[in-house]
Amino acid sequence: MGFGAVQVAAAQSSSGSGVSMRTLLQRGFEIKAAAPNGSQYVVFLQKGKAAYACEFKTLTSSRCGAINSESE
Repeated sequence: MGFGAVQVAAAQSSSGSGVSMRTLLQRGFEIKAAAPNGSQYVVFLQKGKAAYACEFKTLTSSRCGAINSESE
């Protein structure tokens, strides 16, 4: 999978809470890895010691969450 396909950065978080991938990228987080998970993809982002995982169901439906205590 090329990271061009992960230009879903414009996708907003589908849950009312949490942070969107767009916001994380605007804050300077970088995509470190992407992995298929069934019919979805999980994308891992990092900035310093802070890390997030975003699950993509479709190009417009995603959810992101902190995966460590250092996250902003």
